[in-house]
Amino acid sequence: MDSDQECQQKVAENFWREEEQKDEKDFRLKLTMIKLESLKKNSHFGIVLKRRVINNDFFTIYRAKNFIKNIDGRKKIYISFVIRKKVGNAAKRNRIKRKFKSIVRQLLKINSAINSNYTYIIFGKAKAYEEHSKNLLIKMKKSFREIDSVRS
Repeated sequence: MDSDQECQQKVAENFWREEEQKDEKDFRLKLTMIKLESLKKNSHFGIVLKRRVINNDFFTIYRAKNFIKNIDGRKKIYISFVIRKKVGNAAKRNRIKRKFKSIVRQLLKINSAINSNYTYIIFGKAKAYEEHSKNLLIKMKKSFREIDSVRS
C-alpha cells in the first residue's frame, strides 16, 4: 500500500512540475512576442517610401519613424512585405514573402536586431526566391544594422 501511494504521489508531483514549467514558458513567450502588423493605408506607404533606403540584390528596405499610434497597448512592429507582379506568379511571390516573414521573426528574437520604433517596408526581388534562407538572414541582419546605424 505504501509503495502504491508513494508512486501516485510522485506521479502527481511530476505532473504539477511539468504544468508549472509549461506555464512559465507560455508566460515568457507572451512577454517576448511582438506582432508583425502590416501597413493598411496608401498614405502610410507614401510616408515610409519617402524615407531611408537600403538596397541589395535580394530586397530593398524603407524605414520611417513610427507614426501609427498603438491603441491596444500590445507590442507591434509595423512591417510590410511587397513583391512586384513582374516577379513570377503568385505562388513564387508568396514564397518570397513567407521567407522574409520567417527571417524577420528570427531577427526579432535577437535583441536589438530590428528597432521596433520604426515602420519598415521590404520590397522583395526575384533573386530572393532562389537564395537560401540562411544567406538571406545574414544579408537582412546586416541591412537592418546598417539602416539603424545611420540616423534618418
